[in-house]
Amino acid sequence: MRWLFEPVPKGRIASFRTLVYLFVALDLVIFTPWVRSHANTPGELYEPLLIGRLLHLPTPGPVLVWGIFWTLLALSLAAATGRAPRALGWTVFLLYFEWMIIAMSYGKVDHDRIGLLVALAALPTAGAARHGDQERTTAGGWALRVTQIAVICTYFLAAFAKLRFGGLDWLTSSVLAQAIIRRGTDLADAIASVPGLLIAAQCGIIAFELLSPLVFVVPQRWRNAVVAFFYSFHVVTFSTITISFAPHLVAMASFLSLERIRPIHWLRTRAGKQPTLTG
Repeated sequence: MRWLFEPVPKGRIASFRTLVYLFVALDLVIFTPWVRSHANTPGELYEPLLIGRLLHLPTPGPVLVWGIFWTLLALSLAAATGRAPRALGWTVFLLYFEWMIIAMSYGKVDHDRIGLLVALAALPTAGAARHGDQERTTAGGWALRVTQIAVICTYFLAAFAKLRFGGLDWLTSSVLAQAIIRRGTDLADAIASVPGLLIAAQCGIIAFELLSPLVFVVPQRWRNAVVAFFYSFHVVTFSTITISFAPHLVAMASFLSLERIRPIHWLRTRAGKQPTLTG
């Protein structure tokens, strides 16, 4: 229980909150703008996820999709300021949750949003927090910890799924080769020309995903290096097969010492004003 509620500086919560809610706004207009097209998608193509069926959510249409889009865009930007963290936080979570149900109910479900959804659900429980505040909070510690757990589960369960459906043959399959053929870059083509390298990469991916929970037990002085390796893995993934895990990378920032980021402090300093702790 002490590990699950390990106190963290409130400034870390404030910075993580700003990052998460700003990403939600960017996600609406940059990363997943295609969700808006479901406003005009025929209703018979809508096959809601299990949670959508259990909640008897309505079939998406222009009013629902555009209503959620504009409301969520405005409220996520407001939530990024840290104002009304519970009221705005819960509202943003519920709207984005429905937005994801709409997005993933037409035949494709992305697994890179679990950590972000958990972060959106947990942040309202962290309470008020200001940038740069060094006071520690157990509620904020819990919010970050459950987000971290979701991030690592994304890796570990991805390996479990590969082995469950592909078996050990997945290790020697042509999964990466097919991905390179479909959406590979020049770098990926160069890598694919090296005999055996793609098979070695697939074995490395499985090993990395299965061992990812070790991030919780490595000494603190090594943890940042492990998280940096996680980020580098996604840099390589994007630079070779152009698959972006942007929402997952945002959630993974829960491992970082974000309390050092103080945007208001920087703005006041640039403006020649005296900085404060809460800036």
